[in-house]
Amino acid sequence: GDWDFWSDWKDRRLWVTVLPIMAITFPAAVQAVLWWRYRIAFGATLCVLGLLFGEWVNRYFNFWGWTYFPINFVFPSQLIPGAIVLDVVLLMSNSMQLTAVVGGLGFGLLFYPSNWPMIAPLHLPVEYNGMMMTLADLSGYHYVRTGMPEYIRMVEKGTLRTFGKDVAP
Repeated sequence: GDWDFWSDWKDRRLWVTVLPIMAITFPAAVQAVLWWRYRIAFGATLCVLGLLFGEWVNRYFNFWGWTYFPINFVFPSQLIPGAIVLDVVLLMSNSMQLTAVVGGLGFGLLFYPSNWPMIAPLHLPVEYNGMMMTLADLSGYHYVRTGMPEYIRMVEKGTLRTFGKDVAP
């Protein structure tokens, strides 16, 4: 969904929880089929590499080539470390059940740390017209997306959600 498209939504709470759950479905299915039929233990990584290639083609031609959004505002999520862990657990354990539990847990837990180097610069605080916001929010404020009602995508005024309370580590 939109949580993976736009960098100003990548620092929300739900991006870290919803996207890994949704993103593991296809790599796990490809891994299960390749392991069950051919005993090939790199199905998740192969699937994620194909997905990532398709995402970069989409980002380049549709977001940059068609609408001129800067690429650093719409980069796809990093899923490769989690897929490698998923494949390594299957290769080492030879068990689909253990892979589902331990590998799936590793896939989900590695999602945020593997994406943090790309997202960290977007958490910097900036002051714009007397409002304190993150750099990601400022980019979303200047690059307005068509068809997006303002009541759905609001820039919070007066507080930084990435620096206050329990929103971000």
